[in-house]
Amino acid sequence: MWCGIDLGSRSVKVSLIDEEGQTSYYIFDTIKFYREHGKLTQGKLQVNLDKLLKVSHINNVVATGYGRQTIDLANALNIPEIKAHVTGAAYSTGLEDFTLLDLGGQDSKVALVRGGRMIDFQTNDKCAASTGRYLENMAGVLDMTLPELAKHYANPVDLTSTCAIFGESELIGRIVEGYDPTGLAAGVNHSIFKRIRPMLQQLLSPVIVFTGGVAASPALKKIISSELGVKVLVPAMHQYTGAIGCSVIARANSLKTGYDSCN
Repeated sequence: MWCGIDLGSRSVKVSLIDEEGQTSYYIFDTIKFYREHGKLTQGKLQVNLDKLLKVSHINNVVATGYGRQTIDLANALNIPEIKAHVTGAAYSTGLEDFTLLDLGGQDSKVALVRGGRMIDFQTNDKCAASTGRYLENMAGVLDMTLPELAKHYANPVDLTSTCAIFGESELIGRIVEGYDPTGLAAGVNHSIFKRIRPMLQQLLSPVIVFTGGVAASPALKKIISSELGVKVLVPAMHQYTGAIGCSVIARANSLKTGYDSCN
């Protein structure tokens, strides 16, 4: 059994691959995970994964994610997020040539992959304006659920602020001006695209593999595809892509097959 863990800012995702190649997935709220299942010992996070996941034995563990910037998981190989996500995207789609777009809770990542290897990448972890946290805030302002917000892309109201905080104020102003909520929702989704467009254009491919929690948005998928004229693929387990990449690397390291899409 091989384990991959993505210590995300909002949730901890786990991918397990067994000896038959079957994969199972688990998700935990990040704060509860640390509070209820973790213990800090000599600067490393100790977690009894066998007990937590109710498995008899885990051969190898690889971890990544937002959390690894501040704390390492004990008894695990800790790797960069971009490496985990590229490996997971390649494994999930079977593609060797694509652009990875990963939009998570608090950061965004774009990587160019050729021949199964990452050759260039860009990240934005300085501002929440193109992340899941931004969408949650905007949905709250519009009194919509995230699934409702994610439906709208037509006739967008223009939103110009490039800052998550000022963007919320601008949206409130548009509501006061009497704009239709569906147009405002479309404007929010288009504003996300406008923020990630420069990164995508610099590392563009005919196929974009869209991962992370924000990839659940059909509106954003539609906007990216139509604006850039590319095919956008969203893997079935898009939220677990980083964890999947970690579990694939864990298995490869254990079996000494050398699978590493980002070497």
